[in-house]
Amino acid sequence: MPSIKKTLIVSIIMLSFFSSKVSSKSDQTVYNFSFNDIQEKKYLLSQHKGKVLMVVNVASQCGFTKQYEDLQKLHEEYKDKGLVLIGIPSNDFGNQEPGSNKEIKNFCESNFGITFPIMGKTSVIGKNQHPFYKWVKDNYGKSGVPKWNFYKVLINKDGHVEEVYSSLTKPKSSKIIKKLNKVL
Repeated sequence: MPSIKKTLIVSIIMLSFFSSKVSSKSDQTVYNFSFNDIQEKKYLLSQHKGKVLMVVNVASQCGFTKQYEDLQKLHEEYKDKGLVLIGIPSNDFGNQEPGSNKEIKNFCESNFGITFPIMGKTSVIGKNQHPFYKWVKDNYGKSGVPKWNFYKVLINKDGHVEEVYSSLTKPKSSKIIKKLNKVL
């Protein structure tokens, strides 16, 4: 009998440990994270509490780079409705963002007139993956991990992952526009 009691006690302790881990994960929101912006200053996502965020990993030498144009249009059309678009340059896929932060900033401004916030170059996958992207994976599953440049992570007003869109989904697609109109 003592061994059954011992097993039961150990099981209860293990369950309580794992359930606390699960609840602490779900308690986190996007507001727990920050990036370094393109000028290497800390950029707190908590400054956007109550707004809808679209976080996009971007690259300047990618076949999808032309999506910058529609991202800027989306920013202009929806910023006054509560959308905050954030670009995350990454060199993780095919070395398609090789430039320095200064070069990335100049590229975005001169080629696409980008006015939405652009962060400093950040790893979105692998061993140096930014904690934001680990959180997206933990809360959205493997489909939340970017497979290429221009993955779009939509965060609702409560700070939780609403949807993740692949590179193939254009920023102004009906799928994204419908979802934005629903969550804004």
